[in-house]
Amino acid sequence: MSTSHEYIEMREMLERGEEVCPVRYVLSIIGQRWKIPILWHLADEDAPQRFSDLKRSIPGINDVMLSKALRELEADGLIHRTLFPVMPPRTEYTLTERGKALAPVLYSIHDWGTVQIELDKRQFRKQNL
Repeated sequence: MSTSHEYIEMREMLERGEEVCPVRYVLSIIGQRWKIPILWHLADEDAPQRFSDLKRSIPGINDVMLSKALRELEADGLIHRTLFPVMPPRTEYTLTERGKALAPVLYSIHDWGTVQIELDKRQFRKQNL
């Protein structure tokens, strides 16, 4: 499961029966820097993704951070890891049903981001005239 302080706090609150803000809870699960890009690439591709596919698709991520994020996403039930018993070992990742439920949110974030990038580009162009 996610190891962030926020996530641990949210889980403890749930165990005590306290009210938990849904937005804070979601962000405690997927808010780590690399998790949304990983989920995005798994949602955007029709086929399972291998570790190397994900690493290539996400500029700036290193093996350690990708491995950690994948383990946490799997423990949180958002992705499924399939290990094939071949040499060398092959591992593929897909979204679970719980992870697929996030796809519309991810597409909305992508669409919103695309609009914001264009607005900011226009603003930069105006400033540089």
